[in-house]
This record gives sequence, C-alpha cells and structure tokens, in this order.
Amino acid sequence: MKTLYFDEDNQSAFSQLHELEWLETNGLGGWASTTISGAHTRRYHGLLVAALHPPLGRMVVLSKLDEAIIKDEQHYALGTNQYPGTIYPQGYQYLRSFQRDLFPVFEYQAGGVHLKKTVAAIHGENTTVVLYEVLQAAGPFTLELLPLYACRDFHSISRANEAINKAYTFAEGIFHTQNYADSPPLYVKIPGAQFKEQPHWYYHVEYAREAYRGLDFQEDLYTHGTFQITLEKGSRLGVILSTEHPGEKEAVRLLEKERTRRENLVKEFSWNENIRALTLAADQFVVRRGKDLKTLIAGYHWFSDWGRDTMIALPGICLVTGRFDDARKILNAFAAHVSEGMLPNWFPDRGEQPEYNTVDATLWFFQAIYQYYQYTGDLSLIRRLLPVLKEIIAWHQKGTRFQIHVDNDGLLYAGQEGVQLTWMDAKVGDWVVTPRTGKAVEINALWYNAIRITATLLKETGHDEESDIYHQKAIWIKARFLQLFWNAEQQYLYDYVAGEEKNQQIRPNAVYALSLPFPLLEETNAELVLQRITKDLLTPRGLRSLAADDPQYIAVYGGSPRERDGAYHQGTVWSFLLGPYLEALIKVKGEEGKAEAMPVLHQFLEHLQEGCIGTVSEIFDAAPPHAARGCVAQAWGVGEVLRVALAYQLIPQEREVELLAENQR
Repeated sequence: MKTLYFDEDNQSAFSQLHELEWLETNGLGGWASTTISGAHTRRYHGLLVAALHPPLGRMVVLSKLDEAIIKDEQHYALGTNQYPGTIYPQGYQYLRSFQRDLFPVFEYQAGGVHLKKTVAAIHGENTTVVLYEVLQAAGPFTLELLPLYACRDFHSISRANEAINKAYTFAEGIFHTQNYADSPPLYVKIPGAQFKEQPHWYYHVEYAREAYRGLDFQEDLYTHGTFQITLEKGSRLGVILSTEHPGEKEAVRLLEKERTRRENLVKEFSWNENIRALTLAADQFVVRRGKDLKTLIAGYHWFSDWGRDTMIALPGICLVTGRFDDARKILNAFAAHVSEGMLPNWFPDRGEQPEYNTVDATLWFFQAIYQYYQYTGDLSLIRRLLPVLKEIIAWHQKGTRFQIHVDNDGLLYAGQEGVQLTWMDAKVGDWVVTPRTGKAVEINALWYNAIRITATLLKETGHDEESDIYHQKAIWIKARFLQLFWNAEQQYLYDYVAGEEKNQQIRPNAVYALSLPFPLLEETNAELVLQRITKDLLTPRGLRSLAADDPQYIAVYGGSPRERDGAYHQGTVWSFLLGPYLEALIKVKGEEGKAEAMPVLHQFLEHLQEGCIGTVSEIFDAAPPHAARGCVAQAWGVGEVLRVALAYQLIPQEREVELLAENQR
C-alpha cells in the first residue's frame, strides 16, 4: 500500500488522522488497533487485546503505550488522546508518514530525532511487538514509554477504582503486573530500560466513535509509571507486550519470524498491491477454534465467528488464496456443530452454546463445500461431508427449528413471529426491522443450489441413481421458483412471498438468482434484474440494501443503537454484495460484463486507503459520499471482493497492463 505522508503544514488536519485506523491480528481472535493519530476512538482499540479462549474471551489488556522523546530538557510527547473539550497531548503533529504493508509503520520527527515505529501482532500468541528504530538523531536522547491499562472485557468500559492491583515487579528488563484477580497478567519486556514509578489514573479519555454510536464513550486508564531508555542514531529497541512471560524471547526475532510468515502468504500476489493488501487482510480473519480446527472471525472489532459470514467469506479468504488446509479445518469445525439440520448462526463470545437462529448459514455451507471441491478436487472430504449434507436436506424437508421446512411446492419456508432468520437480521427489542417470514428469494435460490450441489457431488462420488433423484427435485424447484417470484410489473423478483403477500421492495437479494453456481434466471429476465440492480442499488462501495425511492429508505447509518439497527438494512450499503453483483454481471453479459466489472472493482479498491487502511469495511452510508460504517474489517467484504477479483481475473497483472497501454498507444 502506498505511504501516507504528513508535514508541518497539514498537521492541523487532526480529523483526517483520527478517522483512519489500522489493525493487527494474532490468529487467535485478538489484536492491536487504533487510529493513525494514536488517539483511540473506540472501546475496542488497544495495543494488546487478548483472546483468552480462542477465538473468544477477548480482553483489552494494554490500552496504549504512549511515547515521548526527551531531548535537551525538552519533552516531545508522540502520543495523542482525546479528553472532554481538548486533545492532549498532540503527538500527531510529529507524525511524518504512515504505511500499512506487512505491518503498520509510523515515522515521527521531533527534537531533531527521526524515529520509526513498527507494530506487529504475533501469530498464535497473545503478544504484540513494537520495534523502535532511530533513523536520525544529533546525539543521545531518552525515549519514554507510558503504559496505560484497561484490562477489561472488550465490550465494556473501565472506571477508576480501588480494586486495581497496584503491585508490580520489574527485573532484568521485564515488567509484570496483573490488574485484577480474574484478569490475565501483563508482561512488558524492554531490555535496558529503567522504570520510574508514578501510579496514576488518567480520567475521561474519550472515544469519538462510541459517542457517535450513542454508547458510553469515556474511560479511565491506569498506569504504574513510565519506562525510560537512552537511544541514539542507529539504535533499535524491541518491546514485547504479552499475557505470557516472554522469557528469552527477543522482539526482533519475533518480528522477523512474523514478517517471513506474511511474506510467504503474499509471495504469489506481488504483481498487484491491492491483491497483496487484500490477501494480508484475509489472513486476519483466519483464527484457531479448539486444538486442531480453524474458523473465521466475522468482523473486527466486535464479531465472533458466525456461520453465515464464515461460509460466504471462505472461498475468498481461503480458496482463491490457496489456503486449502485452513478451508478444510473450517468446514470440519462447522460440520461438527450441525444440529437438527442447521449450522450455527454464531458462537457467543463467552463460550455459551451456539445459536441456531439462521436459515441461510446452512445453505451457504453447501456453497462453501462445493467451491472447496472445485478448487481442490478433494473427494475424501466430500465423501465425509455428503452424509451431513443429505441429513441437512432431510431435516429441511420434514421441518426443523423456526418453522424452516419445505412447502408443498418444493420451496423453502422459514420464520416465525419475532424472529429474523435471513442475513437481513436486525432486531430491536420485539421490533423485527425487516420481517421476511415466508419464502425469501435468496433463500430459495440457495435452496435450489443446495439440491443441485448435492446431486453433483453424489455423481462425482459414484452415486448416479441417487444423484438423479436430487436432480429431478431441482428441476421442480426451479420451475416453481420462476412461477412464484417473477414480478412482471416491476420486471424484477419479489423479495419474499408469504401467502398472498408478495413483497415488491427493490432489495439486492435477487442478485443471487443470477450469481450462484446454478443460476435460476436466464437471458431476458436475467438482464432485466441486473439492469434494475445496477440502476437502483449499485454504489461505488457495494449494493444498497434498499432502493432510494422506497418510503423506508434511510440515507445515513448513525445515531443510537435503535436508529442504527433501524437503518442497517434500509438502504445501508454492504461491501460483500459487490461480489455477487460483479459475478452476475459477468455471467449475464459475458466478456462485455467483465469489461464493465473491472472499473467498478477498481473504484471500490480506493476504499483500501479509507477507514481501516488495507481492509474492507462492513457497511457504508447509502447516500454519497458513502462514509464507512460498522465493523472496520469484515470477512465477507474482504472475501467476496478478493474472490471475484481473482476468480474472474478482474485485476490484470502488471505486464498485461503494460501491454494494454502499448496497444492503446
């Protein structure tokens, strides 16, 4: 990714640095993250956010490590914090550049010192490494580091209290404390440093994003004191922050090992910086579940692993990037939790039993398995999972939770009062914002594809007669789908059908009748649906969830939790929907569609320099300028963009670009 440069003349633009974020993850569900300015804007920001029960049990252990340069009795604070009515200190004014490639890298200039800082979350550990390198200095100076603790559940806020442990040890460059009896320990390894005890609470640190979201936004942070070390030109100081004793570990070696791991991930994608960035972003969602299995975090900073999100994201996160072993472990992990023919919707963050309140996660499971087979040809896993798929279909035919069942016409019905089972799942108290009980269009497109996929996999494994039975079911489902869902007046598909009610809202769900492996619409009708989606729903950042001329349309996502949940699917733009849209464009229009898809994708990729640098936001405002909202990094957003970009070669390699330019000349 390109380097962002800042100088003395533009440092007044604090808001710009305050809006841009960065994210490092550790493969367990934990992370390091904040804004480029250094000031936290979210309760979820922290330098060491540990996953105590991977991928769950997340705690903000160390909130910050604010730096200061002390030179010739002058104190240059590099940290930045927002307090009521003021920004203090204003260390962002010393920031000269920021780059997000393998790691976030900052360069500061203050007091004649040019200091480079690299931050890395270490894979497989609740450990963050910070490396300081002195690029230029007229003489020796002191680097002062101020640790600020929160040590709390990542959803909560800490307040000043007397219960916090004021005891600590500092010996041989390793600082150790444990804030509370039920919290993890904190170790800070700073070779050669001295520790100056100054216990203190920092009151009312403000988080602007939480204020925007209508939530508690002030926090108190504690410190035991500061670390100080003398550095000079050419010095390197590696700091280890961890929930485990660092022992003989060295920060530089940890960082170089992590660098090698990431370089290996992207070595096949060096031909394009956007694909390289998306591949690194994809890696952030792959985390451990249990001893030998894997899963995908749905989004940072607050989601756990969700069935629907995982199955939609898996092809882009794991398959187009060649992570086939991870894909297999993810599919096995979720197959182990199938219950009454249903995949879990989500795993609660505190380790309770999985929730099964979804109709589409299970159907996306078929898609992920089918694409896994297309990429790997691995029949051994298919043979193992086919009985699970057949059992799922049997449960749907006879009926399972939440009135999910196959109706007499062969189509899938789902839902009951007060429950929302599709991806449009916002609910506020008893208010289901977008009730879609009945036969939803994308659910039945997925149902048809599940039957076709099962028929195909049965044939691939030598079960021809059984395959034919499923294939005949699919023929009947397709015929009934076209009869029930085609809206001749709108030249579109009904969003859902519930008895005599046929919902005519223009929503993006119809795209799946075009984009899935076994499309339901062909030729004229497919072109009409695609035209309507392009005209009413397409934006530079994805598809709107509702057309702008609908009375329920909401242009901006913001306000209180009730207001935000009310806007979540009423126009708000979703990044992951760009994947099926571009795929539909290519399937319906062929090479012409591919030519149209390229500039759409190119424009979207500008977003990699917005929001959280190098990754894809969950949602955007429905109205221009389509500000990023929701999670700063969303698995299915990254996965779907990466999938279509690579699967359909929508980003030409550099040599192809050169040849194209030569031809144009």
